[in-house]
Amino acid sequence: MSSAFTHYLMPKIEKMNDEELAELLKVLGCTKEQLPVVTLSDAGLNGLDVHIGDVVRITRDGKRKEFYYRTVVD
Repeated sequence: MSSAFTHYLMPKIEKMNDEELAELLKVLGCTKEQLPVVTLSDAGLNGLDVHIGDVVRITRDGKRKEFYYRTVVD
């Protein structure tokens, strides 16, 4: 599920499922507590069913596709 907020400048934001998260953490060699954070009140998360502790993937399109990962905090 991706964010309900759509604008051509807004990156795509998706909640990661458990399998995707496990693979990401294995590849990065870290824990989700070591990932950068985003607050639950962030406007980009509106419309997503995210809770504190979930991890979201932010996809930015440009000359190349870039992925960013954030843990949701209060």
